[in-house]
Amino acid sequence: MKTKMIWANFAVDNLDRTTDFYSSLGFKSNGRSDELTSFFFGENEFVIHFFLKDALEKNTNLSFSNNQNSNEIIFSMLAETKDEVDQWAESVRKAGGKIESEPKEFGDNYYGFVFSDPDGHKFNIFIM
Repeated sequence: MKTKMIWANFAVDNLDRTTDFYSSLGFKSNGRSDELTSFFFGENEFVIHFFLKDALEKNTNLSFSNNQNSNEIIFSMLAETKDEVDQWAESVRKAGGKIESEPKEFGDNYYGFVFSDPDGHKFNIFIM
């Protein structure tokens, strides 16, 4: 079998808050409905749908945990310079995200940080 496309689905509590957060970070909207808000990420326009938690649970027969205290996946986004990483961190703070680890050097020639969105979904922005 051949997969034509892959995207991510996240559960959120508040579509307006999620839309405002990702819009303020400059991500391009992929549309909005009563049950989801969606954004493109990166040059290849990877899609992440942010569904209202109740709607996603109802449609999948799954339950979704509280991401404030746990995490199943962390998406990594590549920056080009240390200044860009630092600018991302400042933008995340201003947009209402939580910096989980401040920008710092780690490993061999890596510099970056981890943040979570208002629903606790984790992202890593770094250079290498």
